[in-house]
Amino acid sequence: MGETLIFGHRGSKGTHPENTLLGFAHACHIGAEGLELDVHMSKDGELVVIHDEKLDRTTTGSGYVKDLNLNEIKQYSAGKKFKHLSFYDSSWEKETVPTLEEVLELTADYQVSLNIELKTDTFSYPGIEKKALELSERYHLKSRIIFSSFNLSTLIRIKTLDPEAHTAFLTSKRHLDLERMIQDHQLSGLHLNRSFLISKSNLFTTEHSVPVRVWTVNSARSIKKALDLKLAGIITDYPEKALELKKKHAQSVKHAGINFSGVFN
Repeated sequence: MGETLIFGHRGSKGTHPENTLLGFAHACHIGAEGLELDVHMSKDGELVVIHDEKLDRTTTGSGYVKDLNLNEIKQYSAGKKFKHLSFYDSSWEKETVPTLEEVLELTADYQVSLNIELKTDTFSYPGIEKKALELSERYHLKSRIIFSSFNLSTLIRIKTLDPEAHTAFLTSKRHLDLERMIQDHQLSGLHLNRSFLISKSNLFTTEHSVPVRVWTVNSARSIKKALDLKLAGIITDYPEKALELKKKHAQSVKHAGINFSGVFN
């Protein structure tokens, strides 16, 4: 059982504009051990980092990503709509929707894991898997990248193209036969909704266990529980807060001489 890694959700969503180079740089600067980001594909086949299918919520633009070319998407601010955040600065208005390549360039010199969620659950974006894999190879980041998706077909395509790629299934559903899915599709991990943390039953128990990461975990209580369970990763909007809690947790465990046991890799 390895260390529980702290992943900044969409960079540092609770303090900085989500899915921007500014947010990712901040998360890296404070020592986040991983980054979570979302990828769609533009009309001209560019992989862009944004959570929603449309620009409307997080940028000053509007319309579906799939209907716009990259140069059109780049015209809009990806920081101006985050004035509600306490650290807001007018310089944020210069932020634009980054490409996946720009994010990989930014993070290449940091020893961070990358959880790249391919957002194919609404639109399939034919070819997105191949393009994402090519970029991971170009920047020599394959060993640090986990490709995740709610769309199992996307993960199957990733594995077909590159059997060595790391894949993780995203879900908030409890009725699925997760063990069977892991076996059938060679999944490298599970990314479970935080609701599993408050379940009375174990999150995941099987002799074929794979690393489990939980999203989106923001409260101190839930972060501590995830640390107690020795999960592989905590995906949080507040990576700086989670890193501080992780440090305190390690100190308390060491001081008390407690040896927590769990069921996760």
